[in-house]
Amino acid sequence: MKKLILATLLLTVALVSVASPKKKNIGKHVTRVACIGNSITYGYGLQDPAKDSYPAQLQDMLGDKFLVGRFGKSGATLLRKAYRPYFEQQEFRDAMAFHPDIAVIHLGINDTDPRAWPCYRDEFITDYLALIDSVRHSNPKCRIIMALMSPISDRHHRFDSGTRQWFYEIQQHIRKVSEIAGAQLIDFYTPLHCRPDLFPDRLHPTREGYGIIAHTVYEGITGNFGGLRLPKHWTSHMVLPHGKPVTLRGSADAGSLITVSIGNQVLRDTTGLDGKWQVSIAALDKGKTYTLQVDCRKLKGKDRSQQIILTDIAAGVVWLASGQSNMAFKLRNDAEFAKVRKIQETQGENPDIRILNLRERWLTDNITWSPQALDSVNHLHYYKDATWEPLSTKNAPEFSAVAYYFAKMLQDSLQCPVGIICNAIGGSGTESWVDRESLEQEFPSILRNWTQNDFIQDWVRGRAMKNMGWETPKQEFERDNSGQLTGAYLQRHPYQPCYLYEASIRELKEVPIDGVIWYQGESNAQNFTTHGILWRLMTRSWRKAWNNRNMRFIFAQLSSLNRPQWTWFRDHQRKLDFFAGNTHMVVTSDVGDSLDVHPRHKRPVGERMALRALHNEYRHRKNLDTGPSVRRAVQMGNDTIMLSMRDSRGLKTSDGQAPRVFEVAGADGIFHQAKAYISGTDIYLVCPQVHEARQVRYAWQPYTRANVVNGSGLPMSTFLHNKVITRQAYERQKTLYFVK
Repeated sequence: MKKLILATLLLTVALVSVASPKKKNIGKHVTRVACIGNSITYGYGLQDPAKDSYPAQLQDMLGDKFLVGRFGKSGATLLRKAYRPYFEQQEFRDAMAFHPDIAVIHLGINDTDPRAWPCYRDEFITDYLALIDSVRHSNPKCRIIMALMSPISDRHHRFDSGTRQWFYEIQQHIRKVSEIAGAQLIDFYTPLHCRPDLFPDRLHPTREGYGIIAHTVYEGITGNFGGLRLPKHWTSHMVLPHGKPVTLRGSADAGSLITVSIGNQVLRDTTGLDGKWQVSIAALDKGKTYTLQVDCRKLKGKDRSQQIILTDIAAGVVWLASGQSNMAFKLRNDAEFAKVRKIQETQGENPDIRILNLRERWLTDNITWSPQALDSVNHLHYYKDATWEPLSTKNAPEFSAVAYYFAKMLQDSLQCPVGIICNAIGGSGTESWVDRESLEQEFPSILRNWTQNDFIQDWVRGRAMKNMGWETPKQEFERDNSGQLTGAYLQRHPYQPCYLYEASIRELKEVPIDGVIWYQGESNAQNFTTHGILWRLMTRSWRKAWNNRNMRFIFAQLSSLNRPQWTWFRDHQRKLDFFAGNTHMVVTSDVGDSLDVHPRHKRPVGERMALRALHNEYRHRKNLDTGPSVRRAVQMGNDTIMLSMRDSRGLKTSDGQAPRVFEVAGADGIFHQAKAYISGTDIYLVCPQVHEARQVRYAWQPYTRANVVNGSGLPMSTFLHNKVITRQAYERQKTLYFVK
């Protein structure tokens, strides 16, 4: 019996020593930290868990005043009736014998197994509370820190069959337990969810990933969050929306008093254990400039007063210009740049337009990137650091031409400061701008093996592989018979689904904006059905990010170019304009180039976007903001069709010639050219070859010389209209309309 007791004591000391190599601390007055959990707490997947696991790295961060114990059991469940309950493991008994002053608990991931959560989910809260009670019984003064679970990759073999849903349900239960138990809650999920490259086996992080977990625990224990910080893109010279409250969120060490001063407002908040603070700035006066001062003072302990001052903050309107290369297209390459430069030199600088120009560190040209570039991309350091600047002759040429013309027209019309942000990346697909959680929940198949994924345009995949130095698509990490990782590195790229959201939107969302202008689609034109799904997910995720369910998106329809799939894609975009809420399209087919995917005439695009913003967001409705479109197609006679139009005041052609490129098809689906003429605000088509029309289309060519415009000079979109009604039906509809 004595031998058994001695062996148990030696085992306990050995376990503690493995977790904390600084043996000199044992027996001294140190704070004992017990890391309780499963294989992630143990350090599974590492060559040397005793050295590289998160508890070991945490020990190095905390120093000699702390003693960290590693009590992780691979495969352990929180649920006591599941297949491997932590309560029944030796690691649990060792953790209780450790008598911790602080206990960090990370459990729940293995409970996503079909043998656990579906069977015993109703007992999760009581079982977790029982574990906390056990820890407190071992030391009544123990500080309990609960962790939201680290991510499970969408590549996990059970992700779609239940793990995805059960994971989110368990996260909610962990939040509830922390409230009931009065335990501190820290987050392993958020800092790692945007780093799938750190999860080679889909569940366990690399040493770097374990380091992120250790740093998260370090912040939670010490309250040291690096001092006072503002959101990355809050800088001097920025523009804030006028006339409505603005939320400012930041971080500071726990227990700090934050004082925000702007104008005659003085706002205060105190940071909690999570180091976060937030204030709501009341509506600012249009056109005024402000100084923002943020003061931070520790309420207890060593004084660490800090101050940040931002100057020349203007109250006006703010928009984000995003998309791919046609939005990134620089003003200096625009067809009218010489004219713009002459006006700038004559009129001087325009400080009422402020720009935040977020440019890529590495162009996605047909080149192979260096190892240093690839490593930086993995760390989401793809955009260069930038600050807000007043528009000038120096920075304007390098800014987006579309965004410049948009901002200039807004500023002229609204007579207030305009802030415009550009973060467009050439060649990017819509999928790279959607948040990961949305794709995991509703379109997970686009995430997997993305360099071999047919949902993603082949050019996009090929260019990404060229940049990454891959001649052929590579496989994900796998394990050989010895358990070692083999296969390709999980390299990231700006074209990868979710990447640009995680590298840009995730931080930009802290800057309040009025809306988004968007020029993209070239890299999704191969499959408009897929684009429709992605567009819905992207607009919804951005609206959620900015906490504005009605945030406006104004987008450019693809222009004319000799690419056969563009006719269908343009019609798909036209339908988005009608059926997707608070989205507005501008037509660009009249300023396209048959051979160049980057047409040089950007002023009409930017100004048409501005018209739509002025009309819909700012209620400037004196002029039409969009081109004419078909309301109804009516069979008037054997060979005549009337197109009843909307937004057709002053209907005409842009060149004074007859309307052209109209076609009509009957039941056989074969289209024939139709002669067209304008009568008032309607268009009439004559096609002797078709006596009973079923379909009408306009400018149904990849590159078109369509010429129908309204009195504001705004062109009609290319279209395919699939319903032609009889004259009698049309008369009945008119009668019903007037009766209403």
